[in-house]
Amino acid sequence: MVYHYSRFIDESKAFSGLVLPVPLIVLRSFRLYSGFMAERTVKILAYSCRKDEAEYFAAFGGLPDVELSKSEAVPNEETAALAEGRACISIITTPMTPPILRSLFERGVRFISTRSIGYDHIDMKCALELGMRVGNVSYAPDAVSNYTVMFMLMAIRNIKNISRLALAQDFSLQGGVQGRNLGNLTVGIAGTGRIGRRVIEHLSGFGCTILAYDKVETAAVRRHARYVGWEELCAASDIISLHIPASPDNYHIINRASLIKMKDGVILINTARGSLIDTAAFLDALESGKIGAAALDVVEDEGYLYYNNLEGRVLPNRDIAVLKSYPNVILTPHTAFYTDQTVSDMVENSLKSCIAFVRGEENPWELLSAAGTGRC
Repeated sequence: MVYHYSRFIDESKAFSGLVLPVPLIVLRSFRLYSGFMAERTVKILAYSCRKDEAEYFAAFGGLPDVELSKSEAVPNEETAALAEGRACISIITTPMTPPILRSLFERGVRFISTRSIGYDHIDMKCALELGMRVGNVSYAPDAVSNYTVMFMLMAIRNIKNISRLALAQDFSLQGGVQGRNLGNLTVGIAGTGRIGRRVIEHLSGFGCTILAYDKVETAAVRRHARYVGWEELCAASDIISLHIPASPDNYHIINRASLIKMKDGVILINTARGSLIDTAAFLDALESGKIGAAALDVVEDEGYLYYNNLEGRVLPNRDIAVLKSYPNVILTPHTAFYTDQTVSDMVENSLKSCIAFVRGEENPWELLSAAGTGRC
């Protein structure tokens, strides 16, 4: 395994439409907790440590003056006691509610690093009021961008149907097997941050028409795509792929109004965040045929389900259960990011973010820095 120190700008910060849940005064140079800043030893607790992360924690956790503790436990009000005396914790996508944040704050935690680009699982308003600082991580765009193109090809070639028929030894060319050529289609990319740009670069080799939507336009994208407004992208695209962050401005950007504007039989791809799609409207559009196919790596309210083994159990999320049943919907459990290099980047950058906080150094992953009231 080759380890490298990545220096990437966060995808979520690249999209100009990013709006945090509450107005923030970002004070990058403000150092509220002078006691932590003066101490050189960095004490970090990593929650929800998976076996696949172990070698990377071992590689990066052995840095000088770093005292790293690891736990498989998820952060909650009970397990907050594990963080006693540690200024920093590293988490994954467990929902961080006000009671959990208060419990952690009371035990001395002042910085939370999530080993993910998205941070909509953290109650940022409560963290702000407490005076806790929050950071995410960055990783190379290749894993998600490659997965996205794979999703597009699987959807237009009806791979779910082909696989189902082949398992039943039906080798005929019946039952929705015939697909379409990507080069004959128009693909709309919503969000041209690092991942969206890389998807566009990949698609440029297929010969398809590429449309792009973002509030900030870049010359690199214009080489392969034409920027359009949101409504035009909806109306003109055969495939729409989402690469924008979960923010109040983008909540349910795919809704009944936007779906009406889309082509009949449109294909939707989502490897970003589940909250971008109004699931009720989405299900209606699937059942009416407005949506011809979909490939989703994320869905609404996935937080308590994904990354857990629920084999043989009744899923406490009817929408996921219904989506799984549709022959034209591909559903994966938020694994687009999941490669060896990405996991390495996530662990490395989460630990480096914690170290930067404690030592008062510039922190490229910090999202929220302000003086709070100590309560929420």
